[in-house]
Amino acid sequence: MSEVKIKNLDHLGIVAGLIDEIGIVEIINSKLGIDPREKISAGTVVKAILINGLGFVSRPLYLFSQFFEDKGIEELLGEEIKTDYINDDKIGRVMDELYKHGLNDNFIEVVLSVIKKFKIETKYSHLDATSFHLYGEYKSEEKKEKEEEEMIKERPIIITKGYSRDHRPDLKQCVLDLITTQDGDVPLFVRVGDGNEADKAVFGKILVEFKKQIKFDSIMVCDSALYIAFPKLVRYTCFSSPLPFASCLLPKTHNFCTSAD
Repeated sequence: MSEVKIKNLDHLGIVAGLIDEIGIVEIINSKLGIDPREKISAGTVVKAILINGLGFVSRPLYLFSQFFEDKGIEELLGEEIKTDYINDDKIGRVMDELYKHGLNDNFIEVVLSVIKKFKIETKYSHLDATSFHLYGEYKSEEKKEKEEEEMIKERPIIITKGYSRDHRPDLKQCVLDLITTQDGDVPLFVRVGDGNEADKAVFGKILVEFKKQIKFDSIMVCDSALYIAFPKLVRYTCFSSPLPFASCLLPKTHNFCTSAD
């Protein structure tokens, strides 16, 4: 009589199935390539990272493979995959390759695949920011250049105190800027910023960068921080924004549709 082993899938089977339906593994492999000598492809490693993240587990990277020891890894990642293939060295190499190829480019390609496969309506998009408070000193250089800088700049974000949306002004934080579709809240653009960043200082640049990467028209819905950035947006986008409280203009909401033409 053969030995029977029981493995768990929990909700992760749904996650793995959705990853397969979107085609994330194929997208990553097409970008990074497949080495016939490797035991596990870069796309499958990314799939494992996503499954691990949505399993709500936070452990050091060298313990990553332990997450799959009691899971049905053959069903989640493939029959030929073993847990020791997903080690910190392999994950580190894949993450380095993803960074070199451009995280935004990879993300946008996945987004476009989702929009196409699930027929997501993109007439309206929403931009907003939130903050995540962190514990610890996070000593870092907080002096910044005052001159205009690129949206995507190769430097660490600054963990520092700023306007706290979760009512913890005593703690340092970072900021997350997110653009989603109105239909289904599908993320279209993600950016992490310094903890003391002001929405009105960056929202205009975010939309300019977003418009460069997304090639379809979408009316952007945002708060009054976007209205302040209006001069920077004249040639790039359509948006709807309430007027700032300090404005002396009477209408409470303005719609702006601008074109390079």
